[in-house]
Amino acid sequence: MAIDSIYPFSSRTIEGKEKSLDEFKGKVLLIVNTASQCGYTPQYEGLELLYKKYQDKGFAVLGFPCNQFGQQEPGGEEEIKSFCQKNYGVTFPLFAKVDVNGEKAHPLFNYLKKALPGIAGTESIKWNFTKFLVGKDGQPMERFAPATKPDALEKTIEPLLASPGSGS
Repeated sequence: MAIDSIYPFSSRTIEGKEKSLDEFKGKVLLIVNTASQCGYTPQYEGLELLYKKYQDKGFAVLGFPCNQFGQQEPGGEEEIKSFCQKNYGVTFPLFAKVDVNGEKAHPLFNYLKKALPGIAGTESIKWNFTKFLVGKDGQPMERFAPATKPDALEKTIEPLLASPGSGS
């Protein structure tokens, strides 16, 4: 059976509970692989601002800590959660640490990379804070580079929130 949305996937939350992405049906999502010791770590602040601004309109940021790039997420779940809350006031959903590339890559990221290849068609994620925008119908819409600041995404997110059903 071909997977045609993100909804069949689930992942463990940073608190250790299994969460189905089906729970986010009808929302516009920004799925991000994050890290606490990266030059892009201050983007947590911008991601939280986006989340706060648009969550009541059907938007969520989903953060997936990853230690695959420069070992910049060495801590455990409790440490990561505490860091994000203390330093950036993060309230958007955080998930347990995952791999986004390689044999142990989380199936969600394999799906996103295949649906939205990066520069020159390469599927692999190159660094922390790669962002995947997903429409209300669970369809991957756009991939953004780590350097793309969260506030630069507002003009792309707003029309998706205004659309009645699918993100297309």
